[in-house]
Formats: sequence, C-alpha cells, structure tokens
Amino acid sequence: MTAADNAHTPGTLDLDKLFAARLQAARARPYLATALFALHTVESNHVPTMGVDRHWRCYVSPAFVDRTPVEELASVWGHEVSHLLRDHHGRSDRVARERGLTGPGERLRMNIAADCEINDDAFGEGLVRPEGAVVPGTLQLPEGQLMEEYLRQFRLGPRTELHAWLDCGSGADGLDREWELGPDGAHGLSTQERDAVRFRVAQGIKGRPGRAPEGWKRWAEEAFHPPQPWRELLGAAVRSAASAPGAGEDYTYGRPSRRSAGVPGAVLPSLRRRPPRVSVIIDTSGSVSDAELGSALLEVAAISRAVGGRRDLVTVVPCDAAARIAHPLARAEGIPLMGGGGTDLRTGFAKALRTRPRPDVVVVLTDGQTPWPSTRPPCRTVVGLFPRRGAGWDEDDPDYVPDSPPAWARVVDIG
Repeated sequence: MTAADNAHTPGTLDLDKLFAARLQAARARPYLATALFALHTVESNHVPTMGVDRHWRCYVSPAFVDRTPVEELASVWGHEVSHLLRDHHGRSDRVARERGLTGPGERLRMNIAADCEINDDAFGEGLVRPEGAVVPGTLQLPEGQLMEEYLRQFRLGPRTELHAWLDCGSGADGLDREWELGPDGAHGLSTQERDAVRFRVAQGIKGRPGRAPEGWKRWAEEAFHPPQPWRELLGAAVRSAASAPGAGEDYTYGRPSRRSAGVPGAVLPSLRRRPPRVSVIIDTSGSVSDAELGSALLEVAAISRAVGGRRDLVTVVPCDAAARIAHPLARAEGIPLMGGGGTDLRTGFAKALRTRPRPDVVVVLTDGQTPWPSTRPPCRTVVGLFPRRGAGWDEDDPDYVPDSPPAWARVVDIG
C-alpha cells in the first residue's frame, strides 16, 4: 500500500484524524474513555461542527474535521460526550415542560446553558479550549453552576450573537433534528447500555478522584446514588401543593386574564402558578451516620432540581435535639450539618414552619428515631427514612423501638 492509498480525499470524513483526536481525549481524560468509545460516528454535512443525539450517535462535519487541529478535536470529543453523560437532553425536556419553553430559540439557550455547565472546568491538563467554546465568563456568569441555573440568568442578545451557529444536537437540548437517525436508526444504544456506560464512567471517576474536576466528582456521586422512589413522591407532593387552592398562586398583569374581554376598559390580572417552596429538615443526631448525611445532601440537590433548579425556593434546617439555623440553599455541599446529640425533629418542624414565606412542602430526611408532631403541619410532608440499624437499635436503650412516622406523612425508604 502506498502513501497515496492512505491520502485523505477532500470532502470526505477524515476518520484517521478524527479517531486520533478521540484517542488523545481518552488519554487526557481516562475516566471518559468508556463513553468516548461507545459513541458511533456518523458523517454529516448538516451539523456545523460535531453533535450528538440522545441515542449516543456522534454526527461529524467533514469540513470541520479538515480545518480543526487534532488537539481541538480532542476537546470537542470530550465536550460532546459530556452532554450525554450529564443527561442534558432529558434535563432540557423537563425544563421545557416545567417552564413552558418552546421553539428553537429556547432550545439554543438550553444548548448554551449546557455548554456553560460543561466548559467551566473542561479544559486544561491535556485538552485545549476550542475556538468559539462557550464558557460562563463569556456571558458574565459565575462558574460551577448547573444548566438549569444558567438558563435563568441570560437571554439571547448581544452577548450570545456569536453563538447563534451552535448546534450540539438533540443530545444537548432534547430537540430532534431532521438530520438525526432517530430512535429506529442503526447503531443507537439502548437505555440499559447508556446506563451501563454512565456507571462505568462514574466508577472511573471515583476510582481516581484526584484527577477529575469537582463538577465530575459531584456527577459521579449522584450516578452512584440510585434514584429513590421518594423523589417521585416529592414531585407528586410538589404538584399537589402547587395545585391546591391558595398554594403556589399569584396574580400577574404580565399576561392579562381572558376575562378582560368581558369588562371593557379594564385589564384583569391572570392567575399564575409559582413553583412551590420546599423546606428540608435533615436529622443530624448521633444515630445518623456520615454516609447518610452525605446521602441527604445528594437528596437536597435532587429536590432543587425537582423545583426547576430554583435554589431560592429550597431551605435546609439541620436538626438533632434542637433546630439549627434555616439555611437558604446556595450549594448543597456548603450546608453545615452540625449536630450529634439526641433527636427531636419537632423543633425542626417548628423552625421550618416559622420561615417566611412559609413552605408549601416539608421534606424530612431521618432514620426515624424521633418524636413526631402531634398535629398535622399545614402543608404537604414527605419523610425519607434512612435504613435503621436493627429493629430495636438505639444508642442509649437497646430495647427502644422508634415510632413510625405519622399517617399524614408520605413515607419512603432511602438507600
């Protein structure tokens, strides 16, 4: 075989260059290797650079590969697979439903917000920053936040004009493209295969935690923390609280009421549903282990996502025998979970219900070894129970059997 046989034909996809870049990405980020090699490559002249669909196919522009150095291509590989690992397509769909976001403009905002989440710590140590990459500083936004949070902080305008071309595919924003092969196309991964890839990547990150950025470490912790049924119950409680008469309601003139047409000369406000406020009481007594407290913080992060990423709507109350300060949620890992004594979550309920504005939902994370309020709180209550260390375990009385949570609470097991 001659050198001419190996020469790249202009206009076709240079697979040698593309796969060399993928190998460089895997060497720079070994924990992403399983995901990088799980992607199936599809040549496409419709995608501006590289893009992914939710079925783990990677669409690649031959012209983009020709004009881009291998070092930058490696970074783009890592960027695109990050969209899939972090489930940006599923999260974008949920945000679109919850906030009523429609149209390609809103999906472009989701793509940009997802890029900010990925790119704030993606480059360096073997991966260069590609030309045109969106980072939070580009939009004068803080680093270290999630896509849902970034989405609330900017609109399309002068700062985003340079990124109007951006298209990372449905794997980044959940909106199917005409040029994608769809669910019935060849070489897509099944749901089980995608979950297996995510689990292997999380294993790699936790096996060598010193090599991964903080954002990936947090992601791996949540990947190892299996979805709990109580989160679905929380969602039901949140929806119930928001739909109950007087709960989660407010009036706005931003969208006049349709009844205004029947009252000439008057503009009537419309009724608007706001996301409900949630107060999380965390049991920090001596019977709760450090691992369970760590699990509680992951649940707090999940609760924040359940209310659309609105951290201002979530308050955390650490409580053992006495309730501590009610902390507005900034970052879950920054909440001081102080305690270690006995348990009386009645004080936590009292503290949570005294906060203003009052919560629509109270979530309690506990091992259950506590007295409970004698009367039902004036809001929905969900109790997440950590595993108990034997039916009669107690640090002071081996014959003690804790009371079950009251009937007015929705109870689920954690872990």
